[in-house]
Amino acid sequence: MRVRGWAASLTLLIAAVTTADAAGTVERTFNAPVDRVWSTTEAVLKILGWDVDKVDRSIGFITTESRRVDGDNFGVYEKALRHRLRLNVKAAGDNRTTVGVEREVFKRERILFVDKDEPVNDSSQTVEKALLDAIGKGL
Repeated sequence: MRVRGWAASLTLLIAAVTTADAAGTVERTFNAPVDRVWSTTEAVLKILGWDVDKVDRSIGFITTESRRVDGDNFGVYEKALRHRLRLNVKAAGDNRTTVGVEREVFKRERILFVDKDEPVNDSSQTVEKALLDAIGKGL
């Protein structure tokens, strides 16, 4: 019985990873050192109005706070479509750096400060490509 539960959990984990990969991370490699790309990426996020939620420079990871795409927000009540970005900045050789951007889109319903988020499948990747273009121009 334990083996079946373990196998089912493993199958669900593999399916979740495959689904996340299907939405896709948009990557681009720049001809610049990691430190320069990192500082440019932070500056571009700030200029484009993205607030940073979590940063771990040692592993090259940035997560933004979510932003409202559409809908209403009245403080204690919200019904909106939101998105957030996850960026991975890593060295790709001598003076080359790869930046990967993944966008998470979700519906949020908040009632009395309790958030209920539901993932939405959006494979347009226009936001990710525009961010990478802006980073490239900033370098």
